[in-house]
Amino acid sequence: MAASLHLAKAGYQVLCIEADPDSNKIVGESLDWSAPALFDVLGLSMERLMADGIATYKRHVTVRLDDGSSQHYQPGAWLAHPPFNVELRTLHVDRLQLDRALRKIVLSHGVELAADRVVDVEREGGKVTAVSTALGRRIASRWFVDASGSTARLFPRAFQLPHHEYGPAKVAMWTYFSVPESSEGTTLYMDARPPYMEWIWEIPIHPNMISVGYVAAGDAIKDRRRQGFTVDDILRERLARIPRFEGLLQSAAAMTPQVTSFQCRVHGRLAGPNWLVVGEAASMVDPMTSNGVTAALRHAAEASALIIRSRDRRRLPLLARRMYGKRIVDLGRFFNSGIERTIYDPAIRNRVGVLNAGRAYTIAAWSLNAAYSRSRPEGAMSTVLFGFVLNLLRAAGVVYWVFCKRWVFRKRLKDAGKVAG
Repeated sequence: MAASLHLAKAGYQVLCIEADPDSNKIVGESLDWSAPALFDVLGLSMERLMADGIATYKRHVTVRLDDGSSQHYQPGAWLAHPPFNVELRTLHVDRLQLDRALRKIVLSHGVELAADRVVDVEREGGKVTAVSTALGRRIASRWFVDASGSTARLFPRAFQLPHHEYGPAKVAMWTYFSVPESSEGTTLYMDARPPYMEWIWEIPIHPNMISVGYVAAGDAIKDRRRQGFTVDDILRERLARIPRFEGLLQSAAAMTPQVTSFQCRVHGRLAGPNWLVVGEAASMVDPMTSNGVTAALRHAAEASALIIRSRDRRRLPLLARRMYGKRIVDLGRFFNSGIERTIYDPAIRNRVGVLNAGRAYTIAAWSLNAAYSRSRPEGAMSTVLFGFVLNLLRAAGVVYWVFCKRWVFRKRLKDAGKVAG
């Protein structure tokens, strides 16, 4: 819808196909600090979202561990000063209400919305000529934008685009609780005991309502399901370990949890002669990064701008579309690789502690997000330079991860020797 709005404002006739416009399986409620400016361009200012009851303020992130320790993370005050000028507040949002508000704006700009699903992509070489839908429509167009999501990934599958996956497949299950009052921050409850990190989110989407969800490796959830546990059983059992949720679980006799599975991945070569891929179809970033909505809105703005600049051309310029894809790939790899190696994998968090690992990740992630928002790299030089910085930091993280894995291995050998002695 964001891409449709950008294009409609530029005078294009736009058809937006939504497979399930009324779905309630929408996550991504805790937004990154770069998101408000991207919404503002769409006509959804922070003030409007607050006044309409669609959002609450998010000023910080709190991480709590099972041993009772905690850490608050918030953007440094220096980010509010030139040249960054970052708003130190961001938002939690009710995604259902947010999507409805955006849909109204999109319709007011003449975009046609179709409740349908694309099932086939017609191609001539590297170009897309038309798509066919489940309801039997054949839609030809000069330009195409694939925002089909991480499950469908229409153009990546049709063109067999290369991709890299990060971490195992994961499962998220979530529900909502009424509360007397909520905070102005996201809270993450992390369980570092399993070999692969598990965590719970608490997001205040309204002053008296919180979203609570549990994320774990898919295989761990499959094992519980094979043992006969329902989604409700698994979510209740996990939340019951945290004192904060004991009373809420007792008052919510009947929950209706939602569940979804996902695989974090980043595709390459995300643009062709007359098509581009945006959102989770292009790059599925881990929800712990709070960067999914921000990434999707950025993709929509940049892809639309590239089509608008090519209005008088028969195809998108080769260099411009390569740079578009490079920016998405570099950012997606940075966020996914960083969160996997720093938080999910035990090597670094066991070496420095979960809270210190979280601090290292958030400082790098927030700073690079702010820098990207302000520099807005578009040309080849700025894209390559920014990508170099991202890849340099990612490489440094990989080196430190390898060092920590070797340290853990040596420590285990030493401890085993003491036991044997």
